[in-house]
Amino acid sequence: MGSQLDRAEEFRSLHAGLPFVIPNPWDAGSARVLERLGFKALATTSSGFAFTLGRPDGAVTLEEMARYVTALSAATDLPVSADLENGYGADPADAARAITRIAEAGAVGGSIEDWDPTGIYERDHAVERIAAAADAARGLGFPFMLTARAENHIRGNPDLDDTIARLQAYEAAGADVVFAPGLRIEAEIRAVCGAASKPVNVLARPGLSLEAIFGAGAQRVSVGGGLTWVAVAAAAAAATAIRDDGDFSLLEVDLPPDRYLG
Repeated sequence: MGSQLDRAEEFRSLHAGLPFVIPNPWDAGSARVLERLGFKALATTSSGFAFTLGRPDGAVTLEEMARYVTALSAATDLPVSADLENGYGADPADAARAITRIAEAGAVGGSIEDWDPTGIYERDHAVERIAAAADAARGLGFPFMLTARAENHIRGNPDLDDTIARLQAYEAAGADVVFAPGLRIEAEIRAVCGAASKPVNVLARPGLSLEAIFGAGAQRVSVGGGLTWVAVAAAAAAATAIRDDGDFSLLEVDLPPDRYLG
């Protein structure tokens, strides 16, 4: 298993090479599966991990996220980037603290949002938070990849011009990657990628092909909690068949655990 520095350098190099998919495991076992399937890096999912604790998205603490990251980093050799939500606090110091703590847990990247349940942060305040996170990342002694997220498009404010202006400001504040989850069409992705000077992460959508996303200029594609909900839906369908019909046929899957965990 490589050192954190090795993983950090590998993660940074991925952003300078061919576009790639960074899937989001919800626990150590799913991380092992994704590693065996050939993916080169992993990102946490705040909603998927919260589900494993029986909670809604946004109800996880920084210390709980740190334990999750430690488990993923111990289970695989892959670089891990952490979804740090808003940094677990509105102040710039909170964002900086989240970066430092998650790096201690083994992450080599992490994202900071410009939103909390009170609303989208005023732009200058959001920039201060990214600047503080970037300062913390630069002090780690290895190349931590900071992702800055503009939440407009999943928080009821699909203003593409404001999103682009925010991402450009976050780049100037020190972000290494920018991310606007909720972009729905290729033209929106192309506009963001054309305006950005740093690698762009795009959240996968069922109606968008990987070819289209990469063709629009994205460097990285994540799936958020999508894989978690696919797994939960399959388990719920099998359980429903058992409950309603006494039917165990959906339990027959060609997926022996040792194929991925051995």
